[in-house]
Amino acid sequence: MAAVEEAAAVPPDGGAESEAAEMDAAAVTEGEEGEAAAEYSWPQLRFDRPPRRLYHFARQFSSAAPAGGRGSGENFLKGVKWSPDGSSFLTSSEDNSLRLFYLPEDAYGGAKHVAEAAVGGEDSYGAFLQVNEGEPVYDFCWYPCMSLSDPATCVFATTSRDHPIHLWDATSGELRCTYRAYDAMDEIAAALSISFNSTGSKLFAGYNKAIRVFDVHRPGRDFEQYSLLKGGEGPTGIISSISFSPHNGMLAVGSYSQTTAVYAESNMEPLYVLHGQLGGVTQVLFSKDGNYLYTGGRKDPYILCWDIRNTVDVVYKLYRAADTTNQRIYFDIEPCGRHLATGGQDGMVHVYDLQGGQWVTGFQAAADTVNGFSFHPYLPFAVTSSGHRRFGMQDEFEDELNLGGDENCCSVWMFSSSQEA
Repeated sequence: MAAVEEAAAVPPDGGAESEAAEMDAAAVTEGEEGEAAAEYSWPQLRFDRPPRRLYHFARQFSSAAPAGGRGSGENFLKGVKWSPDGSSFLTSSEDNSLRLFYLPEDAYGGAKHVAEAAVGGEDSYGAFLQVNEGEPVYDFCWYPCMSLSDPATCVFATTSRDHPIHLWDATSGELRCTYRAYDAMDEIAAALSISFNSTGSKLFAGYNKAIRVFDVHRPGRDFEQYSLLKGGEGPTGIISSISFSPHNGMLAVGSYSQTTAVYAESNMEPLYVLHGQLGGVTQVLFSKDGNYLYTGGRKDPYILCWDIRNTVDVVYKLYRAADTTNQRIYFDIEPCGRHLATGGQDGMVHVYDLQGGQWVTGFQAAADTVNGFSFHPYLPFAVTSSGHRRFGMQDEFEDELNLGGDENCCSVWMFSSSQEA
C-alpha cells in the first residue's frame, strides 16, 4: 500500500508565494495598464557567468529507505521538476519516494544576500512532504494550472509499478484519487508515462503501443483508449514520454522503439512519425512557440531538433554525454524559449542557443550523472538532480554509503539576468 510520510520541513506559510504574487501584481498595476504590460518581460538569462548554487540537498536522499524501498546505499535521484507556479519543486528517487521542497521566501528577493550553498555539509533545509509509493516510480507530473493560492489545484500525478495513477495533494501529502486502467485479464495496468494536457482537463497515459486518456474530473476506471498502430506506422513499443504543443493542438509521444509520433490531440489522428534516435526515446519536448520538437534517447549522445512544419530531416543535433547509460536524462527549455539546458553522465550541464543549435556554455553541477534539469517558470533559477544506480559486491556496500555530497544530490542554481541592477 502507498504510504505518506511528512518530513521535517519549512512549511509554506504563503509568504514567498504572496510576495511573488505581489511582484507580479506590481508589474501589472504600476502606471498605465498598457504601459505596465509592455514593461513586463521574462528575465533574460545571462550565461556568460557561472550560476550560483543557492541551496543544496544530499543527506536526506542517503537516509534509510522506507519499508518496501531500497537500501540507503542504492538510493539515488531520478529526476526533478518545478511546479507550474514556481513555488516548489518535486524530486523522484530510487527509494520509491517523491519529495517536495518549497522555495524559501528569501529567494524571491533576488537571493543576492543568500550565501552560496556548501557541498558536503548539512542540507539547506528539509523536504516539506515525502510521498512513498511502495513500488518504483515510472513517471510524475504537475497539474499545469497549479497555484499555491488555490489549494484545490495543488496536485501532482504519479505512476508506479503495479499501481494505478495516483493524484496527490501537494499541501498535505494525501491521496486525492486514482485513475485505473485494466488489461484483458482485468488486472491493473500500470502506465509508463503520464502528462496532463495544456488545459489540465485530460490526463494522458502511455502504455505498450497505446494511449489511454482519463477525464481529470472523473477518477476511476473510465477512459478512452487509442491504439498507436494505425496503418502500421505508429510506435511499436512502450510509450515513454508525452509532450503537448502550447499552441497548435498537437501532442508528441516518444517510444522505446526509437520513434517519436505526433498526433492531433482532439482525436489522436496520426500526423508524423519521426525516426533517427539511436536509442529508445526517453523525452520529447515542444518549443515554446510549438514549431519545433526536441527528442532525446537512452544510450544516445544527441538531442534531435525537428521542425514539425517540415519533418523530412533533423534541423540540428545537440550533444550531451549520455551514450552509455539507460537512464532518462531530462532537459528543459527556459521560459523565454531561447535556450535549452541538459545534463549528462559527466556531471556537466550544457546550455545551447536554440536559434541555431550553438553551444553557449557549460558548468559542473555534480560529480555524478546529472539526470534532471528544470528551469524555474519565471525567476532566473534552475534545479538539478544527480545520481545513478551502482552495482557492486556485498563487501563494497560500506564504501557506497559514503558518497560525496556532490554525487547523489539536488541543487538550486541562480543565473545572472538582464534585469539585475
